[in-house]
Amino acid sequence: MDNTRIYKISFASVYPLYIQKAERKGRTKAEVDEIIFWLTGYNEQTLQQHIDYKTDFETFFTQAPQINPNASKITGVICGYRVEEIEDKLMQKIRYLDKLIDELAKGKAMEKILRQ
Repeated sequence: MDNTRIYKISFASVYPLYIQKAERKGRTKAEVDEIIFWLTGYNEQTLQQHIDYKTDFETFFTQAPQINPNASKITGVICGYRVEEIEDKLMQKIRYLDKLIDELAKGKAMEKILRQ
């Protein structure tokens, strides 16, 4: 699978889609941000910088302060692939985020989404 195209997509172009997906299901931007902060270690200011600079996904995850150690507890299928079996670590992180946003949109409790 050629992943280079998704790596070059700007995070800023996908971020509003995450918010729209959550809000259509009665969830909030704050919850989307909380998930991103939990997964990547970014805070409000550093996340906004990446959005402003239109950082691509590869840079967004490469510069993440710390991928949450509990991220390995994220399991299940996203886009036809089991996230725990994705060998490409960068693609796995992107799919982790997709999976967490899906769980939010499906109404899961934040404690479960954040693997607490």
